[in-house]
Amino acid sequence: MEAVILILTLLFVAFTALGVYVGVKAVRAAKRGVDRTITQARRSVEDTTLRAKSYGQPGVAGELAQLRLALRTSLRATQEALNAGATEDASLSESLGLFERLSVHGRELDNDLKRLEREPDRATVATLLPGLKERTERITHSAESLRWAARDRARQFADDDLAALNAQIDVEAGALRHWTTEEPSDSGGTGQSWSRPAAEEAPQALTPPDPRLRTGYPWQKAARPETTN
Repeated sequence: MEAVILILTLLFVAFTALGVYVGVKAVRAAKRGVDRTITQARRSVEDTTLRAKSYGQPGVAGELAQLRLALRTSLRATQEALNAGATEDASLSESLGLFERLSVHGRELDNDLKRLEREPDRATVATLLPGLKERTERITHSAESLRWAARDRARQFADDDLAALNAQIDVEAGALRHWTTEEPSDSGGTGQSWSRPAAEEAPQALTPPDPRLRTGYPWQKAARPETTN
């Protein structure tokens, strides 16, 4: 009896600990989701504010807003392109490392621009604008180089795969049009041969069916069920 009570106690403690662990994981996941949502909302508000300043405020304030908006837009687009490509191309990991180093410079520049937006001495800020523009252009140019290189690489892979697929389809189409030649009969004596479809043996596909291609596409029709009489 004591052994049964001990086992039940241990099971209760184990299930309680498991419940606490799952609860903590769920709370942390929810917190990360909330933090991500807040970050995205704050980023959207900042981008909208910068866009309004870049168009609505003349002079130094508008130019600073334009630089921040161009910097943030370029870096964000590059990050999205690299992250999307890295899921299918592991060689982009080095590009992601370079982008992280570039992002450090981007954050430093964005902080400098944000600080200068609150600077009351506009004349001094105006003298700093040429150097700030050059830094912004250097960072955005490097980000664009990484982004377009990743896109060109993905497009080249897609073109190569399509070319290989077209070649396989051409070979398969030729196999589907294969015809066997009938040997001339002894009684004919004409020496003339005729071609006829191979009814005895159906041509085999050169490549086995890919199970990944079983998913439906918008242009596919539903297969008709076979009926028996």
